[in-house]
Amino acid sequence: MVKKLQVYKCGVCGSMVEVLNEAVGTLVCCGKPMTLLNENTVDAAVEKHIPVAVEENGELLVKVGEVAHPMLDEHFIQWVEVITTEGEVIRKELKPGEKPEAKFNVSGNVDRVREYCNLHGLWSNK
Repeated sequence: MVKKLQVYKCGVCGSMVEVLNEAVGTLVCCGKPMTLLNENTVDAAVEKHIPVAVEENGELLVKVGEVAHPMLDEHFIQWVEVITTEGEVIRKELKPGEKPEAKFNVSGNVDRVREYCNLHGLWSNK
């Protein structure tokens, strides 16, 4: 059973999928079942991975970590995502060399914010 907003990753090619609709079955890529990414489960520096969201000038500014996360070719934040209580999902992709932060125009109430580190997986502020 896959549930809405779960994130899965292929262990072969690295492709990722975010579930839009709950369903029975298994997600498969490259002929193998995809791995469910659980939030905040990798042993890594928490202060560099938990997203911090602050309202600023009518926008939601999300910074990754209390201490800025590295943004190197080999270690970076791939994306940041805001999920509202109304079910809206807004995602921004980041690239090495950019700041580990993103600004969002959010019309609803923020439920949680999460990010994906290419080495340490999926992290959420909840």
